[in-house]
Amino acid sequence: MAVALCLVTAGDASAQLNLKKLAGAAAKTAQAVTLTDEQMAAYVKESVDWMDKHNPVLPEDDPYTQRLMKLTDGLKEADGIPLNFKVYNVIDVNAFACPDGSVRVFSSLMDIMNDDELLGIIGHEIGHVMKHHSKKAFKTSLLTDALKDGIGATGNVAAALTDSQLGALGSGLVNAKFSQKQEKEADDCGYDFLVANGRNPWGMVMAFEKFLNMEQESGAKSSYIDKMFSSHPETKDRIKRMSQRATKDGFKRPTE
Repeated sequence: MAVALCLVTAGDASAQLNLKKLAGAAAKTAQAVTLTDEQMAAYVKESVDWMDKHNPVLPEDDPYTQRLMKLTDGLKEADGIPLNFKVYNVIDVNAFACPDGSVRVFSSLMDIMNDDELLGIIGHEIGHVMKHHSKKAFKTSLLTDALKDGIGATGNVAAALTDSQLGALGSGLVNAKFSQKQEKEADDCGYDFLVANGRNPWGMVMAFEKFLNMEQESGAKSSYIDKMFSSHPETKDRIKRMSQRATKDGFKRPTE
């Protein structure tokens, strides 16, 4: 900024233009930083709606959807955040949860997980929502786009997003990576959520074990494995820790 001011003082017309652009970008970034919860919610809803529109959402009478609805029956909210569930009919093995409580499960993940394991994954993803990891990741994506494209807010109205911006934010929700600390927090919070809703938390451990075995035995790797597990030793530690907790709490491991 100081260099730009010197150039403007020298009468450089192009520098004047650059300075205006820089000042405008800074103002827009400041607007993005101070987005209200209502504006954040509006952006999240718009992004989720965009993803639901641009992915093959299976209908209510589809066997995948019926299975998911049966498994999640009674899971209405998490810390006051209303939950809703849908299945994307795509080949990638993945699942994600959004700050507004929208949980999306991919059909290919359902193909390789039994009911207990699938509930374990869902619980873990909801744990990220309850710990506000998803919200922080989404805001980071907004700030990144604010720097690039000037996303901000005018008054109390969130600025309109372009189709490409919605796509980028949607991709950020699907592929958000969290720190090892955040993953552990989601493990514990998801565990508590499952227990509070009468589910067996062993499913989370079993799902982690399956992912680890997939990668070790066949080298199979998915974006979800990349997203959740940063290293084998850390994954094994998480499995051990959650297994010990479930055993201590008196839960019986389901038969596979």
